[in-house]
Amino acid sequence: MHYGTLRLDNRILRDMLKLVIGNKNYSSWSLRPWLALRANDIPFEEVFIPLYTDQADKDRILGFSRAGKVPTLVDGDVTVWDSLAIIEYLAERFPEAKLWPADRAARAHARAISAEMHSGFAALRNECGMNLHRPIRPVTLSDDARANVDRIQEIWADCHARYGRQGPFLFGAFSGADAMYAPVVHRFRTYAIPVKAEARHYVDAMTSLAAFQEWTRDGLAETLLIDRFENV
Repeated sequence: MHYGTLRLDNRILRDMLKLVIGNKNYSSWSLRPWLALRANDIPFEEVFIPLYTDQADKDRILGFSRAGKVPTLVDGDVTVWDSLAIIEYLAERFPEAKLWPADRAARAHARAISAEMHSGFAALRNECGMNLHRPIRPVTLSDDARANVDRIQEIWADCHARYGRQGPFLFGAFSGADAMYAPVVHRFRTYAIPVKAEARHYVDAMTSLAAFQEWTRDGLAETLLIDRFENV
């Protein structure tokens, strides 16, 4: 469980947000809302359900969301599934966290690139699945995957050019957009994908983030292997 910096009584514990996640080693979608919460010290209970094990674990996931997938956020009588939907909910629920930029144009930009990550880059996802403890080595990427890599670095470089004076993340301060792009930072490392100089600052900023480091440590400590992800 993650309680941030607050001292919690039993009532707060009972009413605390619950975030249902899968294996930290593999689950890129789980990382996104987890990072949005943890990087902002928002207290929550972490509910871990291993993926691709048996029907009992599948049923546990279905008990939280009929979509049958992780992540799922439970906030009292509100249940939200899908990473981007959860981040949008958190932005409304905790406006002080400033998960979207205050400026209207920057906020629209942040939402656009987050949606692009959410629905795009299929080739890179398929060819470079998230697997933190995979030995670092390159793979031969398809033309589509290389185009994905170029586009992602273009996004990072463009954000730095526009907002870099405000801080090291995509829109200066850490935002929901950074949570959406965090798994790609892992993929670039794991598959030894070269990072251009104009995008290097962003990788450095993300890997220096305490919450990002915490997830990485936890994922590397996991021992449960999923065979379908170990052959890449």
